[in-house]
Amino acid sequence: MFRDNSGRGGAVQSVRMRSLVLIGHGSHLNGESAVAVYRYAELIRQRGLFDEVIEGYWKEEPSLRQVLKTTASTDVTVIPMFISEGYFTETVIPREMGLGHQGPVPPEGVARVIGGRTVRYTLPYGVHPSMTDVILARAREVLPDANPEDTALIVLGHGTTRNENSNRIVYQNADRIRESGQFAEVQALFLDEDPKVGTWPETVRSPRVVVVPFFASEGWHTLETIPEDMGLTGTVTDFTENPHGHQQVFYARPVGTHAAVADVILHLAEEASGAGGPGGDTERGHEAAWQAFLKGARAGLRVGEVLVTPELGVFELRNALDEGRPGADLTTLVTPEGVRDQVRFTDGGEHRPVHTLRNLPRGWRAVLSEADLRRAMHYVYPAVIEETYAHDCHALRPTPWATTARRQTGIYAKVQKATPAQVEHVAQDVCTGCLRTRLWAGHKLTQSFLNGVPGGIPCAEACTFVVAEVREEVSGKRGGGGHSHSH
Repeated sequence: MFRDNSGRGGAVQSVRMRSLVLIGHGSHLNGESAVAVYRYAELIRQRGLFDEVIEGYWKEEPSLRQVLKTTASTDVTVIPMFISEGYFTETVIPREMGLGHQGPVPPEGVARVIGGRTVRYTLPYGVHPSMTDVILARAREVLPDANPEDTALIVLGHGTTRNENSNRIVYQNADRIRESGQFAEVQALFLDEDPKVGTWPETVRSPRVVVVPFFASEGWHTLETIPEDMGLTGTVTDFTENPHGHQQVFYARPVGTHAAVADVILHLAEEASGAGGPGGDTERGHEAAWQAFLKGARAGLRVGEVLVTPELGVFELRNALDEGRPGADLTTLVTPEGVRDQVRFTDGGEHRPVHTLRNLPRGWRAVLSEADLRRAMHYVYPAVIEETYAHDCHALRPTPWATTARRQTGIYAKVQKATPAQVEHVAQDVCTGCLRTRLWAGHKLTQSFLNGVPGGIPCAEACTFVVAEVREEVSGKRGGGGHSHSH
């Protein structure tokens, strides 16, 4: 977690620190939604340019409301992992993170001091000018011998009539590539607005056509919608009866999955307002929380469903229900990332967007150093160590449901109409399966896992999963078993 500033290559605690936070959308239902953010975090972490790289999500954990608490430094740069500007980058993320900003983000980003941390919030990575190079890299992968005399390029965006900024970046990239003269034609087309992708046979004249989806990840649109709308049958498709004669289409992978996006993220971080300074200090409350946890871990500790056992200079994690089982009977993990991937799904293969639900998978053990133990526990129970320590120090402020509801916008503004009975009905269904104690509903937590009570974990605010379920309850779409929202 700490950089070596001594030049000797050893693990030392640097006086100055920098944290990088990558914010993704996440999903309550799709476990693959977070994978791209995890991948880029790993790539950047390997370069050692930041003391830590943390992932945060709108609909997974750590949530936007929690993620700053999980950073070890007072110097934090936040990058939205979105392909364009829009509702989430201009409204949801700034609001939920307490940035005190709404609307378009200036090129230099937004800087605020929040809870003793200097937080820099940037534009989404997709709007950075260097994404033009990523588009060209994707085009070269699928057609290395593209000829500027007979090859056209289609930069394909999603488009939306709700936010004009969504399509602007697609046009800007198309203009830059057109001016470079590397293709005979360069067209910007869209799925959900004009000019639509289905018009490409009339729009594009060149015999060879490269299509690069300006999308953040592989998904339904890139795998199903676009091929169907364009009539594609694979990476290369021949069209013999188009209006402009025979044409061959080369379909590239989306720009957002290219490894070069890691460089784009670092460019954004370097260009953020106030970046490039000496860094911040170790955040005292965060460090105190982890030292309290480590003190317990060195003596043996149970946190929720996890058993932490010291073993000859290392630590073992396992599901407490597997206590006493021989290690040979369990899958052995040796990295925080291995633990992360293991606990993201239940034993039945269902996605776990809320990690404190009582459905931690069994059948594994992790053997970790003390430094890796911190990261592994962060993945098992995001923000739990920090929030529990703050609660025990009487420093965790609950957010009542009414306050959470008033903050919601867009499709979630509907939860403001929920009656107390409707909220409690959802909570009885969802929250009774969670380890946390609902401080936001007025419940009291007298002892925590730091005091020897394994299930003593505070819940300061209704999570986005509960908010989504309340919305379904108000809409009358929620079945008896709940969990019906489609996101």
